[in-house]
Amino acid sequence: MRCAIIGSGNIGTDLMVKMLRSDVLDLVALVGIDPESEGLVRARGLGLEAPHTGPEWILENASNIDMIFDATSAYVHVRHYQEYAEAGITAIDLTPAARGPKVIPPVNLYDHLDAPNINMVTCGGQATTPMVFAIRRVIDELPYAEMVSTVASKSAGPGTRQNIDEFTKTTSTALREIGGALRSKAIMVLNPAEPPIMMRNTVFAGIPEGADHGAVIDSVHEMVAEVTKYVPGYRLKNPPVIEEGPFHTPGGIVPHRAVVLLEVEGAGDYLPAYAGNLDIMTAAAMRVGEAIARSRKEKDANA
Repeated sequence: MRCAIIGSGNIGTDLMVKMLRSDVLDLVALVGIDPESEGLVRARGLGLEAPHTGPEWILENASNIDMIFDATSAYVHVRHYQEYAEAGITAIDLTPAARGPKVIPPVNLYDHLDAPNINMVTCGGQATTPMVFAIRRVIDELPYAEMVSTVASKSAGPGTRQNIDEFTKTTSTALREIGGALRSKAIMVLNPAEPPIMMRNTVFAGIPEGADHGAVIDSVHEMVAEVTKYVPGYRLKNPPVIEEGPFHTPGGIVPHRAVVLLEVEGAGDYLPAYAGNLDIMTAAAMRVGEAIARSRKEKDANA
């Protein structure tokens, strides 16, 4: 499939490096708004189209583009996503705009491959929703889940900082809609420490009476292995534990609480290793884009 990336910042540039290795996605352009941005300069050096007229270029060249990856900002995607759909372009949205179905690859990768617009939630959502889902799938009910995502300040560019409100809302929603929690909360922390820290995520989940604690722990380990297939730097910082309560949560009093501590190290394709928060987004977007391409290729072959 012929693809273009919109947004020539850190996320877009890292995605470009990953996509050039794909055997099913044909990257034709990295699109930005600053002609001298590092991403566009790098794209031109790689022989790609590197226009600086933003979404307008995509719409003007829609006949030559099958899929776009939007790495701009939530408000930009909200402004243009319907135009992309009307032009027949599938959009994979790496902003927290929350338009279209939310996709977390190890949970619902194949549920929305025909959707015109897919939302990749947030970096924190990609890191923690799989853990919430892993806990929920082995217990009768998950009354509450909370995540705290801490990322290096250096890895949070202007787009990330502009979208913090959208981050918390979209991530919290994903913990319910995809993770299966009845109530949820999301918190993001920008840590200015030097040297920069790796992305770290903490998941708290209320465990009701009678739940099989061993099954919860095993399910978490199984899910970590699934995520690691496309994000090699995704790992448990410490073994998951079930704490004794009771705990007072927005979902009511629960007798036990699961605690999962995660770390995400970036692959170092373009971004530094500490920017796992950005790397997990580009890796997840690639996972979805390639699944869509393979699905359409199979449909065409069977037509």
